[in-house]
Amino acid sequence: MELVVGAIVDGKVTGITKFGAFVSLPEGRSGLVHISEIAYTYVNEVSDHLREGQEVKVKIIGIDQSNRINLSIRQVEPPPQRPPRQGRPGGGGGRPRQGGSRPMGFVHQPPKEPTDFEDRLKQFMQSSDSKLSELRYIEKKGGNRRGGGGRR
Repeated sequence: MELVVGAIVDGKVTGITKFGAFVSLPEGRSGLVHISEIAYTYVNEVSDHLREGQEVKVKIIGIDQSNRINLSIRQVEPPPQRPPRQGRPGGGGGRPRQGGSRPMGFVHQPPKEPTDFEDRLKQFMQSSDSKLSELRYIEKKGGNRRGGGGRR
């Protein structure tokens, strides 16, 4: 069997490093599965997912000019399904547009105490966007007033 990019082959893990795992392939060849190609989830330690001597199916994703073979375990199977994203109330679904100015008579009301992570994240994003808009408005209107080496 010829080893070509795109082929899926059986191999055996022969070594584990902090950046990936070496896999022996048919025809006495070997290749490297980089840590980013081990799983669809975040991989902190290669040894949490693989062990020496383990049989694995790998996809050949690259062969460089030095005949080094780059492999992927995660590309052998399709990615897992992600749950649908929850949109913002009132439609839109994305981040609000930045820029513009506050309407006259705007009164800041303290937000209700967030109950879960998503509420806290929403509150943080709204606060951050508001502060950025305010800074852009100030810079547009009066320039940068943070000092610096201007003329005297």
